Amino acid sequence: MTAPTGEQLAILRAQAQQDHRDLRSRIKRLNDDSIDLILRDARSHYAWTDKPIPDGLLEEIYEITINGATSMNTLPARFVFVKSPEAKARLAKSVKPQNVAKMMGAPVTAIIAQDMSFWHELPFLFPHEDRRHMFDGNEAYCQDTAYRNATLQGAYFMIAARAVGLDVGAMSGFSNAVVDEEFFKGTSLKSNFLCNIGYADETALFQKLPRFAFDQICSVI
Repeated sequence: MTAPTGEQLAILRAQAQQDHRDLRSRIKRLNDDSIDLILRDARSHYAWTDKPIPDGLLEEIYEITINGATSMNTLPARFVFVKSPEAKARLAKSVKPQNVAKMMGAPVTAIIAQDMSFWHELPFLFPHEDRRHMFDGNEAYCQDTAYRNATLQGAYFMIAARAVGLDVGAMSGFSNAVVDEEFFKGTSLKSNFLCNIGYADETALFQKLPRFAFDQICSVI
């Protein structure tokens, strides 16, 4: 992909700036109900109804997620949507016993992974300057960038799923090594975390756990 230059670049930048002004003019902020849905009153879920999730909705969640910001537009996250009984059985090998029912009961479990070779795609993703040299041969920097930004994309994914009416339950109680062996052997992908998605059975919920107050953990300097 060739980066735009000259007059073409000026036109594209001006359009991007106007698009943002128009967006801010149209939507000043989310209303309280929207904020409650995606974060403030959202809950992590552990039990699910049997209502299925169509593939088209998974694609919609992805289209929202992929527009979230990452450093240098690296977009290292990769998503595997585990739906079939066969794939669920493979994933269950990695999950701690107390989490198996949570995962098996969800219509879909997303494996959020990071591609350690993400930087090879930079000519497409960041075409105006070739920054591959920053990552080539620098394994520690690759790992930090991939993990940080894929985790960030995983958070976007959870918010996007809630925004389109689904419930989520992220899980770290599993073996990354087993997932990587079962699903990513021979590839440059490494698992980050699992996220069950579906329509929750609220009868499994308990009271919301405490949160810190602003003054306890924030400072303005």
